[in-house]
Amino acid sequence: MAKVKPIPEGMHSVTPHILVRGAAKAIEFYKNAFGAQEISRSPTPDGRLMHAMIRVGDSFIFLADEFPEMGGAGAPTPGQSPVVLHLYVEDADATWNQAIRAGGKPKMPLMDMFWGDRYGQLLDPFGHTWALATHKEDVSPEEMQRRAQAAFSAPR
Repeated sequence: MAKVKPIPEGMHSVTPHILVRGAAKAIEFYKNAFGAQEISRSPTPDGRLMHAMIRVGDSFIFLADEFPEMGGAGAPTPGQSPVVLHLYVEDADATWNQAIRAGGKPKMPLMDMFWGDRYGQLLDPFGHTWALATHKEDVSPEEMQRRAQAAFSAPR
């Protein structure tokens, strides 16, 4: 009898598992916005998805429909979740434009940041915030501190 791996092949130690209102539609959005690949889905008799898995880049995301009767709900107010899904991509501008065309809404404009990333945040149609980033520059801790001080001291 073969020994089962405690962490399945290809999985990372931490995997986001999000609840959404309309998981099947969310899967389609993630395909269009981020090039996600659907790996699996398990519907309930009433058609809701009790579990689905997609891959975005080299990472997996689990998702399911809301099940309020079991205490499972998505983002209560769109954009108010304390969780941000951070996605590193080869070209933040291209992915940003693709996600906006797919129905994402800008939350924080895409720009070059003091820590060396091209970075911005958008809200998906299901209430979740996604950060998109491309690493452009390695910044020393000292330089990052100097830049952070300047960024947070600048008039708004």
